[in-house]
Amino acid sequence: MSTLSRLFSRTLSTSLSKSNTTTLKSLSEDLYKERSLKILVDKFKKSSESYRFRTKTGIYTETIRRLANAKKFRWIEEILEDQKKYNDISKEGFAVRIISLYGKSGMFDHAYKLFDEMPELKCDRTVKSLNALLGACVSSKKFDKVDGFFRELPNKLSVKLDLVSYNTAIKAFCEMGSLDSAVSMVEEMEKSGVEPDVITFNTVLDALYGSNRFLDAEKIWSQMQEKNVVLNIRSYNARLVGLVGEKRISDGVDLVGELETKGLKPDVYSYNALIKGYCSEGDKEGARRWYVDLGKSGCVPDRATFAALVPLACEKADYDWAFELCNDIFNHKCRFQATLLQPVVDGLVKESKIEEAKKLVEMGKSNNYARCNLKMPSKN
Repeated sequence: MSTLSRLFSRTLSTSLSKSNTTTLKSLSEDLYKERSLKILVDKFKKSSESYRFRTKTGIYTETIRRLANAKKFRWIEEILEDQKKYNDISKEGFAVRIISLYGKSGMFDHAYKLFDEMPELKCDRTVKSLNALLGACVSSKKFDKVDGFFRELPNKLSVKLDLVSYNTAIKAFCEMGSLDSAVSMVEEMEKSGVEPDVITFNTVLDALYGSNRFLDAEKIWSQMQEKNVVLNIRSYNARLVGLVGEKRISDGVDLVGELETKGLKPDVYSYNALIKGYCSEGDKEGARRWYVDLGKSGCVPDRATFAALVPLACEKADYDWAFELCNDIFNHKCRFQATLLQPVVDGLVKESKIEEAKKLVEMGKSNNYARCNLKMPSKN
């Protein structure tokens, strides 16, 4: 091939590649912007005819999420069943994606059906498929099914359970409240030659500390240190929740102080744990101080932050602070229930701060993300 021909070929190939990329990008943007869910389904099915489109996991996830939030399960089935006509379904990664999407939509029966159909679709089932099915159980809250699949399918499929398999099973046990089974599973995986990781331990820590089984959780914490598991912020937050639950707030403060020496920074969950602890003790100044520190840290307060602080401010009859917190709620576009803010309106009126109360009522009506019907109390 002459130099001129090669140059022309490269130029044409580059142009086509850029064109395809532009077309795919425009397709994706069109789907994200589409407001009509029925039209979205039709466009998605049409776009799926493109192989490159079918490689874009994010588009699938976002589209199915939107339909699931709207409870359009029939349309989810329409989209995902339509994918079976493509050759991609014979590739395990593609089938696993569909199983997972069904699971996240709460459509476990459909996920299981596809898992069973994989041999007919000429798709091999490895531990990845098994893990997808276990994950679909957890996502669909079919926690009781996990142990049966975990015990039966490895032999049936001739596959060996891996770290993801064990972590998913442990997650299911924790969600069911079967914490002893979760702890036993950690021991079982070690005997099977599968080394627990930080996700394994964090899952168990969250459940034990969150269920007020502080001493059992401390044993797991010690195991992590003995095994030189690199602790992350989630590990520390789990222990922080436990310490606060034990009313050891000062120890919790010390634990947060340790974070910097470990190369970690507290996040909103860290601050919320301490704020909740001080609120439960009725310590307004302590709660307020950590709320200020939260703001200085660059973390953004969330629903849990305000759910703890606003009732405390009302309990202490500090309606000026409560009004400030309500302004922060709107400034951060934090979603809330009217029952959280109505006591603030009532308290402001009781203290003859009518303008502030009216402003709060108006903000409840006029915001464009979480409108609520706050009411001025009737005059007696």
